[in-house]
Amino acid sequence: MKLEIFRTLWGFTASKAQALDELLTAGFNGIEARLPLQAGERGEFGAFLRSNHVPYICTLFSDADVLPDQSATPARHLADIDRKLGLASELSPRFVNLLAGNDRWPLAVQVEFFGHAMELAAKHGVFCSFETHRARSLYSPWVTLELIRQLPRLRFTSDISHWVVCCERLLDDPADDLSSFVERVHHIQARVGYDQGPQVPHPGAPEYARELAFHQDHWQAVWASQQQRGYSVSTLTPEFGADGYLHHLPFTNMPVADLWTLNQWMGRTEREHFDRFIREGAHHE
Repeated sequence: MKLEIFRTLWGFTASKAQALDELLTAGFNGIEARLPLQAGERGEFGAFLRSNHVPYICTLFSDADVLPDQSATPARHLADIDRKLGLASELSPRFVNLLAGNDRWPLAVQVEFFGHAMELAAKHGVFCSFETHRARSLYSPWVTLELIRQLPRLRFTSDISHWVVCCERLLDDPADDLSSFVERVHHIQARVGYDQGPQVPHPGAPEYARELAFHQDHWQAVWASQQQRGYSVSTLTPEFGADGYLHHLPFTNMPVADLWTLNQWMGRTEREHFDRFIREGAHHE
């Protein structure tokens, strides 16, 4: 199994060409970015991806943006997924990373919703990996584990930093059995969260060593599971981002770190971690 690392365009404001130059220089393999909803922008992005042979992971949201419209019904979310999966197929993504649903819906509604969402993915011939994210249906590990019991074919993008904030602790208690989730993770978004936030100021800071170790243990468990499932490629996107995730100093509002520097550190560190994981596995064999 090999690891392919994708660059997020979240918080990036310069040109796609510059993003590509930088990610290739850093040893990354592709781009993970939102689906452009305007036809002209989507056509331009598709031409860029094809002409440069860039592997692409498409991120989309069911209804509205990261935060769903609270009045939007499950039916409206599903209609939106149907429309957007049709648009995403124009860009031939590796797969679609989907932030779906609403955290307020009852469990029975969630189960029905995800069942229909999987049917839509099959209809469009697109692989959908559902992301764990606050404000969305998969905001909590416990809701997600219950969904898995009823819909075992669900596959996931693990951004476990959201669950650390939601539960206000690292999920490393012996009672925190996430194995049925780990066995269904398709893609990793690598950001280190802590009990009071989804993003530490810097993942290499010694004061966050325990948080980094917890996240790395989770990612390694995913790799081991993917290996057992026969994956030839594992995908990972370092996803330190803006929008209140990146810490700023009070009064001056100066960011405490540079996003691309953080994501390069995360990519380099996880490349080394993955190589070590593969070496040690070969050694044990």
